[in-house]
Amino acid sequence: MRSSTYSNVCRDDELLDREPRHLIIVGNGMACHRLLEALVKAPGRPASITVIGEEPVPAYNRILLSPLLSGETSRDALTLREARWYADNAITLRLNERVLAIDTAARHIDIDRGRLAFDELVLATGSTPALPEIPGIELDGVHAFRSVSDAGALDAIARRGGKSVVVGGGLLGLEAAEGLRKRGGDALEVSVLHRSAWLMNRQLDIYAGGLLKTTLERRGLAIHTDASIVAIESDAQGRVAEVTLEDGRTLEAASVIIAAGVTPNMALGQRAGLDCERAILVDHHLRTSHPSIFALGECCQFQSHTFGLVEPIWRQVDTLAQVLSGAPITPYVEAPTATRLKISGIDLYAFGPVEQSDAHDTLYYCDPEANEYRRLLLKNGRIKGAVLFGDTAQGPWYFNQALNAADLSKARPALVFGQADVETLLAADTAQPSPTQEAA
Repeated sequence: MRSSTYSNVCRDDELLDREPRHLIIVGNGMACHRLLEALVKAPGRPASITVIGEEPVPAYNRILLSPLLSGETSRDALTLREARWYADNAITLRLNERVLAIDTAARHIDIDRGRLAFDELVLATGSTPALPEIPGIELDGVHAFRSVSDAGALDAIARRGGKSVVVGGGLLGLEAAEGLRKRGGDALEVSVLHRSAWLMNRQLDIYAGGLLKTTLERRGLAIHTDASIVAIESDAQGRVAEVTLEDGRTLEAASVIIAAGVTPNMALGQRAGLDCERAILVDHHLRTSHPSIFALGECCQFQSHTFGLVEPIWRQVDTLAQVLSGAPITPYVEAPTATRLKISGIDLYAFGPVEQSDAHDTLYYCDPEANEYRRLLLKNGRIKGAVLFGDTAQGPWYFNQALNAADLSKARPALVFGQADVETLLAADTAQPSPTQEAA
């Protein structure tokens, strides 16, 4: 007789008999939670689901870490579901637990306190901060900004005051810097180092990046672009004392926060022999090179793409939920994605190429007093890319026009002003009599 208990852990080499449809998900982040929310509504869901997370708390919204740090929201607001929800939906939640190895042939995993059998396994292990290989990176006072515990450490830094350096002028680095500035007030000096010529260079053009820099400097941040860190120096007690830049400058610092990108957590898959490149390779059904193992979110690679934005990951979840519940499957495919961001009250919206080419017809709108900027890239009258800073209300409309490959040649004079002006211009053009009508 097969055991109906899957939440128990096997000791040594003893494995529980497998009952069909036991799903194990490794990683309890936002991607895992989105998948669980979809599965509990599906009639064909696996009867038994076990979730294993390394953190000691249930899944939470990492997007709200910056408001948590700045004091704009509470810790409770981050929690996606309380632990009771998992039990109510027949999900075994194992927190503060690590997966040590996957036996792909026997279909079991080794964890800190034993062994678990699976029929299907999902790796949703996310990513870790990318740490530069520089002297001093291991010093006391060097932190990342990726988890609730990181937010707690940065909160303590802000309360102590002094000087702090944030490495990375992308979204995460700027959110960390702004959160520190707000929490620390006048007692804390925050500097940002960014190795590129302008902030958020992967999403914004140079002008919008300059507007962002000016706005943040007016708030009290010290922004250093074209600045690469090469070493972190210590004091006599082995704590951070200053950072050295590639150009020879030094900046005093009692703490350094690294927010210069992430690395997919694929080590578990690599050790199990799964095919990997920059992350764990998956197909259109999110299946890895093993037929019973799937990968989801930041730890996976589909074709040449890895992931950091929620929109493509949510589409991955939709496909994987269908696969795991036996529903008709919509295969995952790459699709254009728009980036809508908010950095402490500053709205940004972008899609398509960041850099313009000779093939692009470029339109600009700028209102310095209102701190608003728009840039559209056109080709043959069709929108190929956009950058909006400040007022981003027209962003989704521009994106839809790009997706539909709409020919907006006749609306070119009004395009930077948005949908209403475009529609007014086109309506007026339609109402104008033709030359034949005028002659008659």
